[in-house]
Amino acid sequence: MAIYQSVAATATVHGDSAANSSSVRRRRGGAPLENVELDAFEGESSSEELVRDSSSDDNNNGNGVDDDESKGKREQNAADVSAVNFDYRPSFPAHRRIRESPLSSGNIFKQQSHAGLFNLCIVVLIAVNSRLIIENLMKYGWLIKTDFWFSSTSLSDWPLFMCCLTLLLFPVASFIVEKLAQHKYIPEPVVVILHIIITSTSILYPIFVILRSDSAFLSGVTLMLFSCIVWLKLVSYAHTSYDLRALAKSNEKVEGLPSTLSMDYPYDVSIRRLAYFMVAPTLCYQPSYPRTPYIRKGWVFRQLVKLIIFTGLMGFIIEQYINPIVQNSQHPLKGNLLYAIERVLKLSVPNLYVWLCMFYCFFHLWLNILAELLRFGDREFYKDWWNAKTVDEYWRLWNMPVHKWMIRHLYFPLIRHGVPKSVALLIAFLVSALFHELCIAVPCHIFKLWAFIGIMMQVPLVLITNYLQNKFRSSMVGNMIFWFIFCILGQPMCVLLYYHDLMSRKGKTE
Repeated sequence: MAIYQSVAATATVHGDSAANSSSVRRRRGGAPLENVELDAFEGESSSEELVRDSSSDDNNNGNGVDDDESKGKREQNAADVSAVNFDYRPSFPAHRRIRESPLSSGNIFKQQSHAGLFNLCIVVLIAVNSRLIIENLMKYGWLIKTDFWFSSTSLSDWPLFMCCLTLLLFPVASFIVEKLAQHKYIPEPVVVILHIIITSTSILYPIFVILRSDSAFLSGVTLMLFSCIVWLKLVSYAHTSYDLRALAKSNEKVEGLPSTLSMDYPYDVSIRRLAYFMVAPTLCYQPSYPRTPYIRKGWVFRQLVKLIIFTGLMGFIIEQYINPIVQNSQHPLKGNLLYAIERVLKLSVPNLYVWLCMFYCFFHLWLNILAELLRFGDREFYKDWWNAKTVDEYWRLWNMPVHKWMIRHLYFPLIRHGVPKSVALLIAFLVSALFHELCIAVPCHIFKLWAFIGIMMQVPLVLITNYLQNKFRSSMVGNMIFWFIFCILGQPMCVLLYYHDLMSRKGKTE
């Protein structure tokens, strides 16, 4: 009613315009169907003319002073009049072009906003999980132990703590080797052999300490992760330094290299650069890195608060949900098949929550906090791996520091030495599987190769998802297979296998 009252009030002012639009409407009624699209554009231009006419009339009636607010109101009124008199007439076609539904398969991944559906999913997840939390607390009570954060038994893991501190000696040893190589005190083959000895010892020494000590699982995993990071960094440092020496000797001017790596930059071994690299959130060494101008202290504090909250949430899910499910289960390969499937599916949801919390806490919060404190500029620690269409794409997106190390120090060096791409990819998966097995099997004192097999099974999955992606030309198929096999089936199965093997080993020991 308000619209029609506005039309009646301004009918005398826009009489000519309304007549013109009416005449246009009458001409439109006899237009052939193939001219509908053209007529629609004509109608839009007529509407714009109505707006301009109404604006000019209002300006002529005023005193020449027009503020933004009154001008905006007059334009809105003119647009309403134009819409009522022209666009909303019965003879105006309501269907003028070919359109797809917003949720159709050809339109869902285009520039469509699905923020409302995302908010709905968040609300549903909060409601469902809140009910499950309440039901779990009513049924089992509070299962989190008082020594979840600090345990008296962890103080007995002093051999692991001392081993962690002594790992700092290996970068010092690598620096001494590079300094001797810079001054040409030792030949190049000796430099390579010394670096092989240093890097191999940096990974074998923690393994020996963990296997000799009856330490806690969490302490062993922490030490193994730290030693693996040290090994990857030292390999990058040795490999990059070797390449810089080779380029300096040949005096090659390689196009496309950044200014920090050009031959105009003198090859210099600096303990300060090595120390910064060892604590920086990267695994690839270079003489200098892009730096931010300053540290945002308030931002760091907010990220630390988030890190504490999500770490506590992760601990709550492990203690309150995952531990009871695992303890009340049987060995998945020795019991009833249907019962094993039910346990895996029941474990999959809390395990997925923990895995997502782990990813957010480490790759987003912790690495960004470390980068901010060190003013480290390149913070592409991950990409949109959740949209991965194939398993191969997932491994290239979810862990960028390791991915960059792999292609820089393993994949492309193998290709440059004549190794086929398929073989180089297989070797990369072998190295990844070996380190996954070391980080889990060594702290558990169990070598059943479950983690190794799980990573190597990604190779046929890469082929399968690539085939399905090329066959169906749909980004949904490969993405669904990735989520189901990797997160719903694979990870819960590994958790159950390692838990029951660990309990079996403890039972035999006792």
